[in-house]
Amino acid sequence: MKPFLLLCALFATPLTAAEKPNVVLIMVDDMGYSDIRPYGGEIDTPNIDALAKNGLRFTQFYNSARCCPTRATLMTGLAPHQAGIGHMTGEESADNKEVPPAYAGNINDSCVTLAQVARSAGYATFMAGKWHLSGKDQGDWPLQRGFDRYYGCLAGATHFFEPYGARIMYDGNTPDPAPKSTTDRPFYTTDAFADHARAFIDGHAAGVGRNRPFFLYLAFTAPHWPHHAHDQELEKYRGKYAMGWDKLREQRFARQKASGLVPASWQLSPRDPEVPAWDSLDAEQQAACADRMAAYAGMIDRVDQKIGDLVATLKKNNAFENTLILFLSDNGACAEGSILGKGDPVKDRAPRTDLMLPSYGQSWANASATPYRLYKHFAHEGGANTPFIAHWPARIKAGRDWFREPAQLIDIMPTLIDLAGASYPEEFQGHKVTPIEGIPLTSAFDGKPLGRKQPIFIEHENNAFVRDGDWKLVGRGVTPPRGLQKDKWELYHLSEDGTELHDLAKEQPGKVAALSAQWEAWAERSDIYPKTTPKKNP
Repeated sequence: MKPFLLLCALFATPLTAAEKPNVVLIMVDDMGYSDIRPYGGEIDTPNIDALAKNGLRFTQFYNSARCCPTRATLMTGLAPHQAGIGHMTGEESADNKEVPPAYAGNINDSCVTLAQVARSAGYATFMAGKWHLSGKDQGDWPLQRGFDRYYGCLAGATHFFEPYGARIMYDGNTPDPAPKSTTDRPFYTTDAFADHARAFIDGHAAGVGRNRPFFLYLAFTAPHWPHHAHDQELEKYRGKYAMGWDKLREQRFARQKASGLVPASWQLSPRDPEVPAWDSLDAEQQAACADRMAAYAGMIDRVDQKIGDLVATLKKNNAFENTLILFLSDNGACAEGSILGKGDPVKDRAPRTDLMLPSYGQSWANASATPYRLYKHFAHEGGANTPFIAHWPARIKAGRDWFREPAQLIDIMPTLIDLAGASYPEEFQGHKVTPIEGIPLTSAFDGKPLGRKQPIFIEHENNAFVRDGDWKLVGRGVTPPRGLQKDKWELYHLSEDGTELHDLAKEQPGKVAALSAQWEAWAERSDIYPKTTPKKNP
């Protein structure tokens, strides 16, 4: 029997419905490593704080560095290329007559989703929020890929108050182009996603299937641009970022060291060379920039409030103790758009405003990434390392120290298999299914080592890394279709140099060669830039 099948067979020990935990998977969008309080931030996040304090906090958990590749890996346990989203969704465009299957831009038939696996083990399955794994083909929408109930946006970023165009809300498969608020506040996607998730749980608890466990995937679009916040949160954070990004980075780094998240020997990465010193800005620029960061902070504050509402719903239904809650971000801080940010957080909430208005820019993203450098899209720590919290009162003891072994998105699928008593199929609906390579995180929940035998890998739009123990080989522009650019690899020993400041590639050519070979072997089996490269229109 193949090793991965043997592993899955071992997972498949029958469990009663009472023993199986509910699983709530919460993902935020474009949030930096240091934004929430447990990871050094000053934003008011008491509900996330409580999950961290009473759960398990990982220091290193790797996503796929960008929105939809992360979602592809999260949902399937595979490299995004194996699932069909090698870059982004919608890749089969007018510019390409043909693309390899790994770059088709929608999840394929060679994968199964967390919802499909959970459903096979008797779970009710719900989703609210951002899907971003398909195009117009309804066959790859949430209800067709294993979810019993769905409410959210199928595409990427949306206007938070009045979604428009192709980025509207859907109730199941039905468009909801003019969504209404269920409260006295205006419609707001963060509120709507969480409130629908709570309604799914309430309906499940009151329904005929209430004795079944449930799997809920809550995928917020916050704090992705546009940085739209309610008036209440805008007012709460107005003026709180007048100190600027330089002092904010120092303050967050000090808190990270004090909490033990960051070793005392680590150095704070220098300010991004493209980012100006805060004191070099004039008063008008400082005020505008501070307001943009206030809107961003307000969005995260609102997410935390809605997580508090969700926890209250679980408690009301006597489901909190035996529910595993996982919290993470889809990538690092977003530096897209401009250096100083753009737009006005009040005026640019108007209907049909450009979706990149307002946005906080590369300067504040550099602070969000503290202590790391680089951002969303890159494979360096600032782009691919996310806060990751696991909370489960029935199994995870409160008061645990930081968990310092690295883990990755590919580990969520085997964790669900383990907890649900499910099995991972060789075939599904007549299609062969690609084997998974992750490991369950359940040993970490019990305070034990993960025992990972293989390195961790990612690749996104020519940026890549391989992580083996404390060694990380990483690079920008190393993986174009013309072949691996080995001279662009950088080598870091992360236990000593976690902020990737001292490149050891020239000092350790043997280590570079060995890790590069491991990355190439993974790239071959993961269909990264396969031999059938895209054919351009003449």
